Amino acid sequence: MIFRILLAASILLTLAVAVGVRFSLLLGIGLLIGYSLERSGLGFAGPWRRLILKRNGQGVIAQLLAIGLTAIIIQPIIAYAPGSFIGAIAPISISMIIAACVFGFCMQIILGCGSGTLINAGSGNLIAIIALPLFCVGSFFGTLLIPLAVKSTPHVAISLTELLGVEGSVVGTVLGLVCVGFIVSKLTQGTLWNKRLVFAAIVLAALAVTHVLVAGQPWGVVYGLGLWVAKAAQGLGWNLETAEFWINPVNALVLQSSILTDTTSLTNLGLVGGAAIAAWRDAGQKPLVTPLKLWIYGVVIIASVLLGISSRLAFGCNVGALFSGIASGSVHGWVWLIAGFCGSIAGVRVRDILWQKASAVQT
Repeated sequence: MIFRILLAASILLTLAVAVGVRFSLLLGIGLLIGYSLERSGLGFAGPWRRLILKRNGQGVIAQLLAIGLTAIIIQPIIAYAPGSFIGAIAPISISMIIAACVFGFCMQIILGCGSGTLINAGSGNLIAIIALPLFCVGSFFGTLLIPLAVKSTPHVAISLTELLGVEGSVVGTVLGLVCVGFIVSKLTQGTLWNKRLVFAAIVLAALAVTHVLVAGQPWGVVYGLGLWVAKAAQGLGWNLETAEFWINPVNALVLQSSILTDTTSLTNLGLVGGAAIAAWRDAGQKPLVTPLKLWIYGVVIIASVLLGISSRLAFGCNVGALFSGIASGSVHGWVWLIAGFCGSIAGVRVRDILWQKASAVQT
């Protein structure tokens, strides 16, 4: 443990000297999120699966708690300091709803959302290691498709803070989460609260709030993944000036800068590193995945690319759209929740059928 702490500290110190303390703090936040989620088992795809299959709502309740605590703190911060902080407010559209549904389906196929894929890859899961680069490629393709999607269907962004005011937005968000929690409680068989997961939710909320204070914006995942591939494509000679998404002044500036100064890239790298540190002691103690037939990896490849494309067209994954969206007061986050969960119901069923055929042991 001491060695791992010293290693992380040395990396953070080096980054602080090289590019600045703020960016070092962002990487540190990512490390802490990755470590805490890996050790606690709190995530998104897994808890949704357990609720659907086993009527175990403990993980979903913890998610709702984390979102609620974050919302109570960051909505006033964003509203009262608009020049310094921005919320994760995204538009609603038909294409966005379809994309969120596809994302929910595909994340159950590989059993990992945006943050989950990063964390699973960091902990050594073979499926996630295969999925992560393909997820990145899909996210990049999504940036090329999103201008067409925006032009083809009406996109409307709705902020509860603008509609109801800060107090009304916070109350509305909390009441909405309570209603969802009530539904989850009716679906749950057995104990609803899990002390370990509740503690993890409180930690996650604290880190999410800290992220807003340091970065000036809520926690996100998808943007950084597409950026990595865009940089690689640019390095290989592709003229990205023909891509409408990347000629936007903000995106163009990020593309020309180092990933070590990109907020989402740093927290993404931190998620991988934090999960790796948390899983270090378990290395070699258990198989990475159950042995599977070769064809299932073709399914993983397709699902991973679709995860990237759909997350971009849905304006985020479970983190940027659902968690940060709802916490910011964006109606888009609530629509994403419904669409993503509907897709997950189908994804859970299809995954089990596929895995039964690909392995003698059901996962």
